[in-house]
Amino acid sequence: MGFLDAILGRSKPVRPDLDQLFALPSAAVTLQAAADFEATGVGSVCFASVEGGAFARIQEEARALLDGSVEFSTDAYGYTWLLVRHSPQDVAGLVNDLHAVNTSLEEAGFGPQLLCSLLGFRDARQRSLALVYLYKRGTFYPFAPKQEGGERRDNPLELQMRAMLGDDLTIENDLARWFPVWGAPGL
Repeated sequence: MGFLDAILGRSKPVRPDLDQLFALPSAAVTLQAAADFEATGVGSVCFASVEGGAFARIQEEARALLDGSVEFSTDAYGYTWLLVRHSPQDVAGLVNDLHAVNTSLEEAGFGPQLLCSLLGFRDARQRSLALVYLYKRGTFYPFAPKQEGGERRDNPLELQMRAMLGDDLTIENDLARWFPVWGAPGL
């Protein structure tokens, strides 16, 4: 960062640290012990759509990497979601797969298209919760859609989870960056 950048208030973007994903199994234990939220065994990676042959190559590489246990979908905003399923007890295996997908996309030159990864949880009252990793910020945040349907969030639950997970994960401080991921596979 140069002198002019400092004067103008510009800062270097945070370099993504995909190894932070490996903190998710510890966070899953905290969620289960303190709030009765259990992992669903479903996780996903979201990235901006890639056109043509590059997208076909990404699909084939992901299927080969994960032994075919991967699904692709496109949301209403045109983003591509890659969904991975594991046993709910195998959070570490799921995180390894999400890390491998993110790493392979980054190494293939698609790092700028990566948006987020998420890991799904549910409690006994069937409330959904996702721990979302913002690729470009290197931080996590909880996302909890309300059960009633529609696009409404359970903000008190999200704030409770933020306080609970502060020792396990690097939580995004800017609440304006806690983007809703409506209809995300894995919720």
